[in-house]
Amino acid sequence: MRKIGVLTSGGDSPGMNAAVRAVVRCGIAKGMEVYGIDRGYEGLMDGAIHPMTLASVGDILHRGGTILSTARSDRFRTPEGQEHAVKVLETFGIEGLVVIGGDGSLKGGLELAKRGIAVMGLPGTIDNDLGYTDFTIGFDTAVNTVLDAVTRIRDTSSAHRRTTIIEVMGRHCGDIALHAGITGGADAILVPEVRFDMMNLCRRMIQGHNRGKLHGIIIKAEGVDMDVNEMAREIEDRTAQETRTVTLAYLQRGGTPTAKDRMLASRTAKKAVDLLYNDESSKAIGICGNDIVAYDLEEALSMNREFDMDLYELAHILAK
Repeated sequence: MRKIGVLTSGGDSPGMNAAVRAVVRCGIAKGMEVYGIDRGYEGLMDGAIHPMTLASVGDILHRGGTILSTARSDRFRTPEGQEHAVKVLETFGIEGLVVIGGDGSLKGGLELAKRGIAVMGLPGTIDNDLGYTDFTIGFDTAVNTVLDAVTRIRDTSSAHRRTTIIEVMGRHCGDIALHAGITGGADAILVPEVRFDMMNLCRRMIQGHNRGKLHGIIIKAEGVDMDVNEMAREIEDRTAQETRTVTLAYLQRGGTPTAKDRMLASRTAKKAVDLLYNDESSKAIGICGNDIVAYDLEEALSMNREFDMDLYELAHILAK
């Protein structure tokens, strides 16, 4: 394989630029031509494709976001759009494609794979919600961003003797809330995988106050089925503790990627280039333990994410 493309799709995540950099430099090191595709599948539909050089990925390792930009594409979701995307790739002579994104992005790559394009999927999402890999690119940075916010919010909560609910990203996967809650010393962690009991939650807040705690910190994943402001009103009504809310939203997506995310991005990108160079079939690439792994793309996307109940139970014990 002599010509490959790379795109970033869906929500941005810290470490995407590190992955793009590694794809370009590893590809060039093998004598391949590497093309960047702007704005994900939407840019692919428009033919927004340009050659990339060693210099074009200089000084991006530490930057959040993505230099290739990203977008969601309704046009690409249709069979006609997917056929058009293949024709664009063929027009540019691109034989293989590295897709950096989450579940939806990799499913888009699978449609291209079914039409004869070799696709290597890298797990670029802060949610950590892909079943075939232990961690996704951007997750560690997002957790550290939340952890920094928790530390700052605790200072104010203690000063005013408040309870604060911090809502973090995670519509279907509570890993950000779980990992940030344990490392941030949250009093309660609410995730979509485990139904919570409002009476038990309020009782724990009261018991903590009676032990002399000056604050209460609750970390709630956005996928938990209750509006955060409604939750705050009910907790305040039942505990008589002033309760505020903080929604971190897009703050979790930005910022300088951690060393862990830069390493994961670089290692998975190298694996993708190696597989394309050797004309392997389409794969999803991730990490298990400390090993970089590659699964058949369709098989990988069928794997369910297992929520770590042992870690959740540890969080409950540590919060007492």
